[in-house]
Amino acid sequence: MNIKTHDGSTEAFPFRAFFDPHNMTEAQLAELGLEQIAYVRPIMTQNGPAFGVFAANGTPIAIASDGNLARAAIVQNEMAPVSVH
Repeated sequence: MNIKTHDGSTEAFPFRAFFDPHNMTEAQLAELGLEQIAYVRPIMTQNGPAFGVFAANGTPIAIASDGNLARAAIVQNEMAPVSVH
């Protein structure tokens, strides 16, 4: 198979080892990376400024007093911290 001439069909692949994001529903896309990716952003709490840890879909996971501590918590829980701009 030549990647430059491949027509995109999956008939030659009996187990379909990959997925096509073009055929995913909006709900499936929203769940993509949910348990593997988290991000940190500054938040305001009743006690003052802090750093929130959020799942890929924006669900709050944790609060830390320091950004580095928040990122360390993500790594410690076997997730990948990502930057959000």
